[in-house]
Amino acid sequence: MNQIGGYHSISPLPSPQLYLDNIPSFLSIHPPTNPRPPNNPHHETPLPPFLLALPLLTAASPPPTNNNTPGLPFILTTWSGPFLAATDAAFLLLHPPNTTATPIDAVELGCSTCELAQCDSTVGPFGSADEACETTLDALLMDGTTLNTGAVAGLRRIRHAVAVARRVLEHTRHSLLVGDQATAFAVENGFLEEDISDDGRVGGSRERCEAWRRGGEGGRERGEGHDTISMVAISRDGKMAAGTSTNGAAHKVPGRVGDGPIVGSGSYVDGEVGGCGATGDGDVMMRFLPCYQAVENLRRGMKPREAAEDAVRRMLRRYPDVASGVVVTDTKGNHAGAGSGWTFTYSTRGGDMAASEVFTIPPLKAEVGEGLGIDALPEWLQDL
Repeated sequence: MNQIGGYHSISPLPSPQLYLDNIPSFLSIHPPTNPRPPNNPHHETPLPPFLLALPLLTAASPPPTNNNTPGLPFILTTWSGPFLAATDAAFLLLHPPNTTATPIDAVELGCSTCELAQCDSTVGPFGSADEACETTLDALLMDGTTLNTGAVAGLRRIRHAVAVARRVLEHTRHSLLVGDQATAFAVENGFLEEDISDDGRVGGSRERCEAWRRGGEGGRERGEGHDTISMVAISRDGKMAAGTSTNGAAHKVPGRVGDGPIVGSGSYVDGEVGGCGATGDGDVMMRFLPCYQAVENLRRGMKPREAAEDAVRRMLRRYPDVASGVVVTDTKGNHAGAGSGWTFTYSTRGGDMAASEVFTIPPLKAEVGEGLGIDALPEWLQDL
């Protein structure tokens, strides 16, 4: 074990770029069954050709019921559209004949796929610039067996956030690195430092941000599209992992960190109980740790749908307009989702499924009294 610049790393380290460069090669060996992704006007980012070759399901399914596992291995991912490529990539890595990959491998590959595709401009480089027109990245990986976590927040000038999070997970004793120090750690571990804020295109990320700063129409508000990718993976032997990747909220104050890299908020997994991924208004959601809450709900005996809805309703009681999405699975792949403030979608693929399946979840509404703190009042006042 070597210590480099205050960080622990295993020597020699394989080049992370080698792994990342092989993602297109891995995906391209699987023949296409439906080369066009679902038509979704919210998803404006064109997909690279190697992602278009993945089998995708175009029809959405109704909200799931209990005991709905398709079998193992199993992948659960927030959102649909271009995010489906991440679900497929992670599943194919765990599916035979690939017998040596781990759930951590699958979650890293899935999130990396979305980073490369810049899913909906809200994952990976060149999106959601802050007030200084800089893109920074957040990512999290969690091992469901050990509960060890690796995360980066406010990562600057490094393209592959979730791969850096894995380095934190496996080569340090820490859980979260931030800002320039996270960048220094990434560079010391073989990652390329580069501009991830300006894609160089006419009308691209930098031009849109500058137009927004001038008060024009160039800025793309967060509410117009989807955001964070959060994923849970279960291998055939029942091991679990979870992870998240995002470029955060658009036009944020520089230095802002949302829920994505916060364990228990962006994602959470306990291999004895289940896992969860979340997306939405991170500034609100991180106050509630909805994924930790959902997994603990499973531990208390709730079904996945009950666990997800309870986590969302806890937020609605205080913030009735919060935009949120939560996906939950138990250790067998029984899954459900809940959301508020928007129509939320998520995808799954498991067992011998030939393609990912999309589930559409209508938003929960704040119940009478929610948002007013009425449930905290004495009973005699609640009855008035």
